[in-house]
Order: sequence, then C-alpha cells, then structure tokens
Amino acid sequence: MSGLFGQPSTTASTNTTGDISKDVTLTAPPEDGISDLKFSPQSEHLAVSSWDKKVRIYEISASGGSEGKALFEHEQPVLGCCWSKDGTKVVGAGADKAARMMDLSSGNTTTAQQVAAHDAPIRCARFVDIPNQQAQMLVTGSWDKTIKYWDLRQSSPVASVTCQERVYSLDVMNTLLVVGTADRYINIVNLSDPGKFYKTIQSPLKWQTRVVTCFNDGSGFAVGSVEGRCAIQYVEDKDSSANFSFKCHRSTPSGVSNNTNVFSVNAISFHPQHGTFSTAGSDGTFHFWDKDAKHRLKGYPEVGGSITATDFNRTGNIFAYSVSYDWSKGYAANTPQTVNKVMLHAVTGDECKPRPKTGGRK
Repeated sequence: MSGLFGQPSTTASTNTTGDISKDVTLTAPPEDGISDLKFSPQSEHLAVSSWDKKVRIYEISASGGSEGKALFEHEQPVLGCCWSKDGTKVVGAGADKAARMMDLSSGNTTTAQQVAAHDAPIRCARFVDIPNQQAQMLVTGSWDKTIKYWDLRQSSPVASVTCQERVYSLDVMNTLLVVGTADRYINIVNLSDPGKFYKTIQSPLKWQTRVVTCFNDGSGFAVGSVEGRCAIQYVEDKDSSANFSFKCHRSTPSGVSNNTNVFSVNAISFHPQHGTFSTAGSDGTFHFWDKDAKHRLKGYPEVGGSITATDFNRTGNIFAYSVSYDWSKGYAANTPQTVNKVMLHAVTGDECKPRPKTGGRK
C-alpha cells in the first residue's frame, strides 16, 4: 500500500538520516529569492512569497503534483505571507511598506487590496484572534520598529505598539504573540491585552535572531539565530526549568579538526499533530527534533542551496521547504545561477513522531 507521493504508507526506521530522493519539486516556482511559504489551514494550498514582488498560491495534489491557482503583486519584494484561519484570504508583507490581501472566496486570482501600511518595509504578518472580537485581525511587524493591528474593514490601524528595534520575525498561537527584533529583543504579547507587552526578554542566544515560532499549545516558542543555535523558551517563569538551547546547522570541514563552519537557522516549523519541530538553515539541511526528549529525530542531506522557509501542511503529512539565496553572504553572492525552488517532502512513518518515553514509573 502506498501513501502520499507514492511512498510506503508505513515506514518505521531507527536510521537518523532521512531520505530526500523522492521529494517533489513545485511547478513554476518564483523567479527570484523565496522569502516565505505557508500552507492554508483549511485546504491543500500553498502560498509562496518572493523577491520577484509576487505572492503565488498553488494547489497541491496527493501525488505531489502542483498547479498555480492565483498570483498577486507588490511594488517591491515580498518578505512574508500568511493565511486567514478560514483559508479564504492570503496576505503578503512587502518591502513597499504595504500589506496586501487577496480574497480567494471572491473568485479573484490576480489582484490584491492594500490592507496595512508602515513607514518602512513590513517584514511579517499574521492573522490573529483577539478575545471578544468577532472578526479576525491582522498584525504586521515592520522595520519601522512597530507592530500594528488592523481591522480589515478599516483603513487605519486599531492599535500600534512600539518595539525597541526593527521587527525581524513574529508568530502567533492562540493568545500568544511573539515578536523578535534586532538587538535580540523578544517581546511577548498576551492577545487578551494586545496593546502592550506582557513580557520582554533578551534572546537566550547571543547572536542575531533570525526566526521565532510558537509551540502548538501557545505555552512558549522556539528561537533560531544566525550562529547555528536554537533555543526552546517557555513564557511563564514557573516553566523556566524546561528552557534550553542547542547547537545545530554546523559542520566540521574534512581534515580540519579545530574548525567549525556555523550557519544561520532560517526557519523553524512545528508539526501540527505531534508537536515536534523542524529547523532549516543556510547550510542547506533540515532536521526534525523532539523538544520534550531533547532529541534529534532525523537529519537530512544537503539540498543544493540555503533553505529560506519551511512549513507543514494542516495534517502534517507534507513538509515544504524553499531552496533559495538567503542573503547570508551579502548581495555579491546572489548570482543568476542561484537556484530558486520549493520542494515537497512526504512525511512518512516515524519521521516526526516524538521519541517513545522510556523508564520511570507508570
């Protein structure tokens, strides 16, 4: 019996090296660097944002096939994208200082309306549920050092909160909003009181924050830095004993025992069913981890370029990753030969399942 992409439906293995030989390439990918990708929470559709100023929406089939369904443009590179909870709306966050939204339920497949504005490029956006508010709102984070909340029926922000520095990454889960900025500040917002920071901490990692991603239960978040490290951080002080960090995305050149190449952690994604997570980096590898067991589940071979973005689909049986230039070596290293592609990896067997608990009293 075969499963997704024609793979065996049940594969169990104790091997910690994963297989990418059957990963499927997305049809008609962006023509420039890929900045972000996000699966719909309601269907097998994937949004991909790019430096070519476009957000593309693809439909993914069970066989791994893909077809472009919609596309909209910004005036400058698009730095991030997100979906509404009902899967009808896609938003792009742009270097043109605007967030633009396409409503797919209207049948529109080519144009988007501007729904947010900042004084500098918008780095990221997420739809949020504010308690006691009927409609979902949009939160945007910008290099103008603010986050803003938007009611999509209004042209002005409902609220604006000033951060210490430029916003590099933000994520939302339940009532938890986490904002990572320059200078390693991490601001935690309780969306029950969205106009202020519930808590501000300095990143537990000593180098620049690249990504923050919330746990599935909203109790904490993972942080990735440019220095090949990931941190697991809980919101409440009572859980601080469970905080830890670890090295990843590093390599030792052959024949050089005292030298280590260190790469940026560009993306962290949590599996929607198992709560395990992936890291992906400038070294062109991705890994699956179990934070509770503090254990690496699988590591995968180098994919032929830096990995800039990742996401699991709603059921967790597809893991998408983009192979593209991540600007880690400056503009001069971005050549016409640089690959831009999105790969779809079928998650099978025990690849993302938590490590079985052993020992202890029952």
